[in-house]
Amino acid sequence: MICLESELELTFDFQAQPEGTKKIVFFEDKNFQGRCYECSTDCLDLRSYFNRCSSIKVESGCWVLYELPNYTGYQYILSPGEYPDHQQWMGLIDNIKSCRCIKNVYGKNWKIRFYNKQGFGGQAAECVEDCPSIYDAFKFREFHSCVVMDGAWVLYEQPSYNGHQYFLERGEYPNYTDWGANSPAVGSFRMIKEF
Repeated sequence: MICLESELELTFDFQAQPEGTKKIVFFEDKNFQGRCYECSTDCLDLRSYFNRCSSIKVESGCWVLYELPNYTGYQYILSPGEYPDHQQWMGLIDNIKSCRCIKNVYGKNWKIRFYNKQGFGGQAAECVEDCPSIYDAFKFREFHSCVVMDGAWVLYEQPSYNGHQYFLERGEYPNYTDWGANSPAVGSFRMIKEF
């Protein structure tokens, strides 16, 4: 097994460095086999380190993985643990082309407000805790815009924390495309508490 160490110093738009070192290991084959790449920083383009990603070990930190370079495409949010194949992180295929570590610049509060029309219009609802079914809790089937006032969140396309995932950090999202979604469908969301 060959492991490559990252010497990249790429960072995303975060304000503070977290305590402790964060580490994720990508493997080309299932069950942590084949060529691997260790990473401890945000990486805009992983294509030069491996051809495919079939298993992952998150040794520390919480990470957002993207199917395309430049932090684009489908997103997967992984906390510490072992993922022996791409289906374990709800991946559709074995493509991971960029990643970034979620850093705790958010404090200990979480608050999200969402709207059923783009541009912060229409009916609004606010939440400060995990929500396994947006429809059951708020009678919404779609978010067209939202404001994250505190914390970091994961939106899921389907109820019970299933389907496509979208990472949201503090800020305004006037349209669902601003968080990387192709449609306004949102079925559940949860707070990110592990950093």
